Amino acid sequence: MHDEIIILDGGMGRELERVGAPFRQPEWSALALMEGPQFVYQVHQGYIAAGARVITTNSYAVVPFHIGAERFAAQGRELAALAGTLARGAADAQPALGVKVAGSLPPVFGSYQPELFNPDLAGEYLEVLVSGLAPSVDLWLAETQSSLIEVRAAHAATKATGKPLWVSYTLRDDVAPEKMPEPQLRSGESVAAGAALALEIGAEAILFNCAMPEVMEAAIRAAKAEFARAGRELPIGVYANAFPSQQDDSEANAVLTEIRADLDPVNYGQWARRWVDAGASIIGGCCGIGTEHIGALSGQFACGCGHHH
Repeated sequence: MHDEIIILDGGMGRELERVGAPFRQPEWSALALMEGPQFVYQVHQGYIAAGARVITTNSYAVVPFHIGAERFAAQGRELAALAGTLARGAADAQPALGVKVAGSLPPVFGSYQPELFNPDLAGEYLEVLVSGLAPSVDLWLAETQSSLIEVRAAHAATKATGKPLWVSYTLRDDVAPEKMPEPQLRSGESVAAGAALALEIGAEAILFNCAMPEVMEAAIRAAKAEFARAGRELPIGVYANAFPSQQDDSEANAVLTEIRADLDPVNYGQWARRWVDAGASIIGGCCGIGTEHIGALSGQFACGCGHHH
């Protein structure tokens, strides 16, 4: 049993919107980097105050899909570097807390669209993000990965930095878990295969994010089973979103999706308890999960013992 529960932050986009940052499509959360970086710093500070001990750089939307190919070519590295220094500054402002900075490496061709993957371009785009972020981050978080090939690209792009890699997969949530023979990534590949790949590339944690809370527990159990078969153990994390089911019909952030009313901090905390009981030791939130949720999680698990209260 992992005694220490690590608390991550929550989603960036809607928190930026909530604190009054410039926020619109298609730039999404990258707009604040360009027009109001102080808001990004403010959101990081809010999550740290709420109890997050790993905060994620606001680099998810620093890709051509969101900011356009020309702007990415001209400013991508500098925007990634800014995302890194803002997170690092917020973390270092309270040295006693030991907050770590995770460098967000998004799916570079848009979320939930594994079929658009282009290996040559992926390496080129990721290199821009990695070089900009590297001076500021403690670890890499390849997030919302829909397929194994996306994860291989993230590993290739980061391995020379010598910093740990956390791999976070997004899951199919268009079918009830009990109706699927096994939990799947959005590509249709199995979570078991994703877990095996995490071991193969030397990832230091496996996580599941940007899917509904309902599909997370089965994924934790599938990953644990794969690790048991391999005779290895890796920390497992979950940070779910508050969207209704989404599969293949649209890019995750192409429109402002309605947020589920049932996922308030208390209810989200009940899901988190199930994930911890199933074996997760890293807990946070994705789209639509904000500082209040993280505050509640921190209160729930911060005793560091991970037992029921």
